[in-house]
Amino acid sequence: MQTLLLLGSINMIISVILGAFGAHALKKRLSVEMSAVYQTAVQYQMTHALGLILVGLIANTTAVQGSLVLTAGWFLLAGIILFSGSLYVLSLTGVKKLGAITPIGGLAFIIGWILVSVAVIQG
Repeated sequence: MQTLLLLGSINMIISVILGAFGAHALKKRLSVEMSAVYQTAVQYQMTHALGLILVGLIANTTAVQGSLVLTAGWFLLAGIILFSGSLYVLSLTGVKKLGAITPIGGLAFIIGWILVSVAVIQG
């Protein structure tokens, strides 16, 4: 599905920009702990952006159930927003309560990958 490919590509662009920003502009501004949190956000965003691209390519095959794969892609996007987004804000603000959102994003990632697996098995 073209939408997933586009969303994956956009998220790759954003993750590269934020990774470079973190490595250069934030290097001296963040504590070691918050820098690690920021890097985790970048890593998961980039990994799941690639996942969105993969899911978009899978959705274009006739061998899998397209609606299930499309739903999986939306879960991966939600995971990027909730997981990485909460870690970006946490690392930049230090507001620890935001850490409560992070596992919801992690759960969205897990659900997304389970849906991809089910779609491939059913295909």
